[in-house]
Order: sequence, then C-alpha cells, then structure tokens
Amino acid sequence: MEMPLTKILLLQRASVGIKVSMSGRIPRIFLVLAYAVLGTVGARADGCPTAKDEIATDRPDVTNSSLVVPVGSLQSENGVNLSSRGVGQIIDGTNTRWRLGIASCLEVLVDLPTYSTTVRGSGSSGFSDVSPAIKWQVSPLPGKVDASLVFGVGLPTGTVEIAGRGAQPYLQIPWSWELHDGWGVSGMLTEFFRPSDVVIRPTTEATFAIEKNVTGKMSLFVEYVGDYPETASPSQLLNSGGLYRLSPTQQVDFHIAFGLNRNAPSYIVGVGYSFRFDGLFAVRPR
Repeated sequence: MEMPLTKILLLQRASVGIKVSMSGRIPRIFLVLAYAVLGTVGARADGCPTAKDEIATDRPDVTNSSLVVPVGSLQSENGVNLSSRGVGQIIDGTNTRWRLGIASCLEVLVDLPTYSTTVRGSGSSGFSDVSPAIKWQVSPLPGKVDASLVFGVGLPTGTVEIAGRGAQPYLQIPWSWELHDGWGVSGMLTEFFRPSDVVIRPTTEATFAIEKNVTGKMSLFVEYVGDYPETASPSQLLNSGGLYRLSPTQQVDFHIAFGLNRNAPSYIVGVGYSFRFDGLFAVRPR
C-alpha cells in the first residue's frame, strides 16, 4: 500500500518546476469515471470481500487492490523504502494506510504522514500530507474481473518541499483480472492535480502488473509504473516483489524497483507488514 501521493513522490521530484495547462485533463478523467460508474450500475454486492476472505492489501506494488476491506474491518498497511537517485539516498517511512469497511463494497481510507529524509547526499527532509479518501468496489464480474473507484485528497499538512503546496486531489481506478492456474493481471489509472497552484501541474500515472500465486500463502509480481506529466518526459519504473500471508489477516511483503529512464529513481527497495481487525461493527461474516 504506499499512499498514492507518496508512491510517486520520488518520481514527481524529477518534474518539480514543470508548469503546464490543466485544460482538457479533468474532463477526460471524469468521463472515464462516469463511464465506469454507468457501466456497472448493476454490480452485485456479493462480489465484495467479507471477514471470511484473506487479507488483500494495496502493498507492495504501486497498483492498489481492486477490492475493498470487509464491512466492520480495520486494516493497517505499513512499509519503509530506501531509494537512490544519482549519488543520493533517501529513506521514507512508515508508509501507513488505514482502511475501514463502512458498508458493503465501500470503504474509507486515510494515508498518514510519511517522513522522508536524505541519508546520503543533499536533499529535503520532512513529512508528506495526510490524505483521506473513499473507495467503492464496483466488481462487474465477481470472482473474475474486479474494479474500484477512488476519490481522495492530499491535505496541506506536510512539508512544502516534500509534499508541495495546497490541497492535491486525485481520482483513481484500480482493476484486476483473475486468470487460470494462479495467474492474474491488474492495473491502475490515477490522475493527480493541484488546483491550488497558480499554474496547474497534473500528472497521470498508469500501472500494469502480472501476478502469480506460488503457494496458497505466497505470491510474486512484476509491474510497470509510468508517470506522465502533460508536457514533460515520463518517469518509468520496473517494480517487482512478493508477499507472504502469515495468517488470513496478516501479511509481510517486499519489493525492488529499478528506474527505466533518467527521470526515475535509480532503485527503490522496500519492506512492509499489514494486518486486519474484523468484527468492529458486530456484523456477522457472510
């Protein structure tokens, strides 16, 4: 799970100072979201997780889970990253996301401030923003293809040099497709923008991942991550890693990413631990 704004924080640093027009960007993402909502009006709630299901997190890949947490469940996802750009090294943590299931197929989540500091070379240190969001799982084809709609905003609570100025809303569509023999594919489209800026600097992030369940408790993945500013060169990463479920409600994970061009960090290495508490609303598992 690393929070959406934190996930691309290192990538965004490469495009700091790039100023572009916002014209046409917001209408396009709203059209995509409207199409997804209208096309899944008949979605069935029985495709959404319950307390009987194993933990599904937004970690360790950049592509978030297309599933919400069960009703009455609180999930905490945490991690630490070490990254390098040139001769500099940066550590950030904990990348903590809290997720709470408030209704069938609906959750609220909040990304807590992450502290970033330079351990080698020069650079800024400080906290990222607090970022609340709401997530709705539409799941047009339960058990095969799942998708969710997410709307969140980074509140201006962090260090300006790290998080930027003003509120930073984002719209997001994570999806996943379960294939055969433990294989699956997933992806995510995210639109970040800063309407408080004098000149808007929007960024579109696109991801695509291939996953494989090695055992009933362990899975591996490889993932492409691309950040595309409107009038600047993209930042691209190849990310890979895996997770291991210690129990149905606990998970440990790791990931290693390598930059594919000069705008991306040279590498990112991270580890994490996530857990879930069920039955907070005294709702019987289905």
